[in-house]
Amino acid sequence: MPSDGQDALKPTYNRVMLKISGEALMGDQGFGLHPPTVERIAKEIKSVHDLGVEICLVIGGGNIFRGLQGSAQGMERTTADYMGMLATVMNALAMQGALESHGIHTRVISAIPMDQVCEPYIRRRAVRHLEKKRVCIFAAGTGNPYFTTDTAATLRANEMSCEAIFKGTQVDGIYDKDPKQHDDAVRYDTVTYDEVLQKNLKVMDASAIALARDNNKPIVVFSLDEPGGFAGILRGEGTYTKVG
Repeated sequence: MPSDGQDALKPTYNRVMLKISGEALMGDQGFGLHPPTVERIAKEIKSVHDLGVEICLVIGGGNIFRGLQGSAQGMERTTADYMGMLATVMNALAMQGALESHGIHTRVISAIPMDQVCEPYIRRRAVRHLEKKRVCIFAAGTGNPYFTTDTAATLRANEMSCEAIFKGTQVDGIYDKDPKQHDDAVRYDTVTYDEVLQKNLKVMDASAIALARDNNKPIVVFSLDEPGGFAGILRGEGTYTKVG
């Protein structure tokens, strides 16, 4: 029988989806990719992979191009959204390179076929990659305009039978208001899907929250800036908010 100490080190989930924004990869820069930041996040993912957890990953594209902003500046929305999807592929390839430099077998799987640089999305093949302990990075959103990468992450989490969605942010959970602007902001330990929607807490967009709710998929919001935070939370340590 394992000791209590050994039990405490076991991860809470066996297969998870990690969703991070494209902005998380740009570090202190105002645009693009910051290689040391990509490397730091790759090490966080490796620490969880080393626990034996199967990892899916979706990265936004806002550090390169955000479709909604392009649309707001007069660009046709569908074209702008496709450009945003291509930005997520660039981020996925950067993260793949960082992970594989640490010896972690990684597959970039795109909802838009581009065989020279990544695999097309085929659910059964992606599941098999996870079973072989490869990290699967799902790129190009859902392959459709008008859907965010939050919705894509929730969709893929359901298709891959992930046990939870981890949303890595710059703060250690969900607050009733922006903690960077309000000293009296209060953090929630737990919150329901309906409360997120009713209070407009901006964890993920409404479509993603509704999809998670309808499939009873918990969302764990934590700080990606906390060293060792991702692995710690999977072991039940650290500060976070759970939506469920």
